[in-house]
Amino acid sequence: MDYPFSLLTDPTAWGALAALVAMEIVLGIDNLIFISILTNKLPQAQRTKARRIGIGAALILRLALLGTVAYIATLTTPILSLFAADLSWRDLILIAGGLFLVWKATREIHHRVDPGPIPDALDPKIPAASVAAVIGQILILDLVFSIDSIVTAVGMTDHLPIMIIAVLAAIAVMLLAVDPLSNFIDANPTIVMLALGFLLLIGTTLIADGFGAHVPKGYIYAAMAFSASIEFLNMLARRGREKRARAAPPRP
Repeated sequence: MDYPFSLLTDPTAWGALAALVAMEIVLGIDNLIFISILTNKLPQAQRTKARRIGIGAALILRLALLGTVAYIATLTTPILSLFAADLSWRDLILIAGGLFLVWKATREIHHRVDPGPIPDALDPKIPAASVAAVIGQILILDLVFSIDSIVTAVGMTDHLPIMIIAVLAAIAVMLLAVDPLSNFIDANPTIVMLALGFLLLIGTTLIADGFGAHVPKGYIYAAMAFSASIEFLNMLARRGREKRARAAPPRP
């Protein structure tokens, strides 16, 4: 591919850049939710470090994959048939990542609904093992989201500098947003369950996409935004009730 300086004055290139940056940021929401859920299980002093490592790994993976962009494009070639669907390496990776995400979210939901003495690989009582387990799981999902992101980017433009700039911009946004998002989730227990529900939805979508049943991302994020807005209204209602309860005179 040739990357002349004329790209700087090419309106099509700027349009592709804007679209790619927006797409990378939107796709990064999935990753941020997963990172927030996992790192919030760590001791407070270790959370920021684990988040930085997770997002840094995402940057390294995506830049490395961009370096093999010609090979990544071949991952969409079917290699086997399963349940009447022709599957490529990309499809298999999406299915595996979706299954992992569904398993992880289901396990976390079960642990929160029925918090019994179940062995937990992320138990904060064993910090070293927890950090290693969190980073390992973040790396697994980083790989899935990175490949999906790069394959989508290849379909939008064939200019490598545009892809690199879009990835860097998205990672910068993720670094700025990860701590506020994680702290917000940690401070609002009901948000945790909603976020786990989002992970279930994302995992199911990845599996469906792997089998060729593509669900437009706009529908997914619209459903997530609607659910989040309802939960926000519930939070306002709860705070209003608590405020009135504190202001009410004590009963005789």
